[in-house]
Amino acid sequence: MVVAKFIRHLIVEATLELIFKNKVECMQDLWTLKYRADTLEGLLGNEHAVKTLSELVRSGTLPHLIFYGPDNSGKTTAALALARQLYGNTWKNNFAYFNASDFFDQGKRYLVRDRRFVRFIGTDDPKKIYKSVIDIFKEIINEYAGMAPLDADYKIIYIDNAESLSSDAQHALRRIMEKYSATCRFILSTTRPSKLISPLRSRGLQVFFAYVTDSLLKSHLERIAISEKLKLSSRALDAILYLAKGNIARAVLTLQLAALKADGAEITEEIVFEATMKGRDETVDSLLKAALAGDFSRGRRLIDEMIIEKGLSGTDILEGLTEALINSGETDEVVARLIIKISETDAMLTGAASERIQLEKLISIFS
Repeated sequence: MVVAKFIRHLIVEATLELIFKNKVECMQDLWTLKYRADTLEGLLGNEHAVKTLSELVRSGTLPHLIFYGPDNSGKTTAALALARQLYGNTWKNNFAYFNASDFFDQGKRYLVRDRRFVRFIGTDDPKKIYKSVIDIFKEIINEYAGMAPLDADYKIIYIDNAESLSSDAQHALRRIMEKYSATCRFILSTTRPSKLISPLRSRGLQVFFAYVTDSLLKSHLERIAISEKLKLSSRALDAILYLAKGNIARAVLTLQLAALKADGAEITEEIVFEATMKGRDETVDSLLKAALAGDFSRGRRLIDEMIIEKGLSGTDILEGLTEALINSGETDEVVARLIIKISETDAMLTGAASERIQLEKLISIFS
């Protein structure tokens, strides 16, 4: 689970923070950033999405876009590459990134940490913020959208984790999109498009992203291994592919964690599993115990902690529950029954409007 936390908090938020500050030397420390594609043609897989976006760049016209697909399937990388190809060296002047889950899951605690918002809130104490989060969100997006683009016909505002936007925020965003449609394009990124209101979905061209094939991912990891002068056994590579399941960011970060653990020695299958499994979030074990004991209230609190405070997705939590269940010592019959329930919940998350509701339903039937 440490991999999931690194991916969510470092790859997205740290990426934009470091890029906008030009801290190139720091970026090189994280391989997911060092080997991230700079152009649309450099993206792994997602050929249909790449073709669609490339045609839009060539046409010179860009509609509002909705990127949807699983976590870390290339949505943010594609948005950054699109901005670079549209604006060239001045892309940072015409591209703004916001994470909706930071606004509406973390709320005022997040707002005081982001220096971009100082002039909107005027304090570094969340208790002294008297405006509602949604009012602050509307004010920020409205101001950024209202700024004239520099040396371009329009600017891009990228809103990640758009499924976290409340219904009121989505309606407000729809009005802002209409108001500034001549000079601003919005890209909404989401893992659950069904949670977006129909007026938002109808205003954007929907582009789907998926995880890549093992063959593409294997070639990518081999290129990194050569560049970093790593000694990587074939079984270690297979282990990384097994853990990643097509997730490029997870694969690359797993390789880096294993390389750090190997410390110059050959990276073996055992090192890969030791480097990743050792960091599993113990909160998942507590959640399993609460679910098996029928302690629904504690289970709900733990789910909130993992989603809100630790930034884990529903899929991350289900993967952790599966691993914890297999190692729990429960009988084969119990493990098999509960894994079926976990798989059913995993399928429901694909189109669910609320991960929390699906997870709460799952733990309510564990005991």
